[in-house]
Amino acid sequence: MDMAENNALGRYLRDRRTRLDAASLGFACARRRRPGLRREEVAQRANISATWYTWLEQGRGGAPSEAVLERITQALVLTTDEREHVFLLALGRLPAVRYQVENAISPRLQRVLDALGTSPAFIKSLTWDLVAWNRAAAAVFGYDADGSGERNIMRRIFCHPASRLSNPNWEGVARFAVAAFRADAARAGPSPEIDMVVDALCADSAEFAAMWKDSDVRSYGDGVKHLRHPVAGTIAMEFSSFAVDGRPDLGLVIYHPITDADADKVRGLLQPGVA
Repeated sequence: MDMAENNALGRYLRDRRTRLDAASLGFACARRRRPGLRREEVAQRANISATWYTWLEQGRGGAPSEAVLERITQALVLTTDEREHVFLLALGRLPAVRYQVENAISPRLQRVLDALGTSPAFIKSLTWDLVAWNRAAAAVFGYDADGSGERNIMRRIFCHPASRLSNPNWEGVARFAVAAFRADAARAGPSPEIDMVVDALCADSAEFAAMWKDSDVRSYGDGVKHLRHPVAGTIAMEFSSFAVDGRPDLGLVIYHPITDADADKVRGLLQPGVA
């Protein structure tokens, strides 16, 4: 079979290239026989050889490196979904997760959180900042409804005395959190935002600094949490973590009361006037 006939990557790159507006990207439109950018213009924007890029579209350029592929996706002004598709075609895997400063979620996703009722749920960033949560999470974990309080989960664990009171096995919870946080930090790659969080925690908490040096790594995954609430008493919950589709920099965590009695405690905290 001809290489060009089985060149899904080349066909996709060529299709994206022909959809671009040359004028908006600073290229002259005169004497342009076909719509979109020329191959040499894409190569120029990606800072690669025009010959090699031509070979890539023709299916004979060999597999590009991740760094070169990243430049090509930027040169073609690809969306996040298109970028992931290109990486899957070229390398057979998704690209590394990129830290995004913008942590806002869509109103639709907030409605999903709100619909969970007595199941506390929140969305966190790779720096473990709280991005969104529902009323049950605010009631059970003490998150401020107006978002004015501490937004970083790691700082809540290590720098706020209430965390030690609410977690009967505080050290186990803290070690789990540090290991899972390290895994998220590794996925994000070099990031000054994550470095700032780690440096501040090391400066403010000797316990965090010691646990960070242990180099333990684990996924957030799922498990069981026992929380000691100042009003409702001990609440037992199962938790599971999920990726947010289209936002690999965000993670969704859902807690579910284990027994009817635990659910009743959460339901009681949601009543008007209950602190």
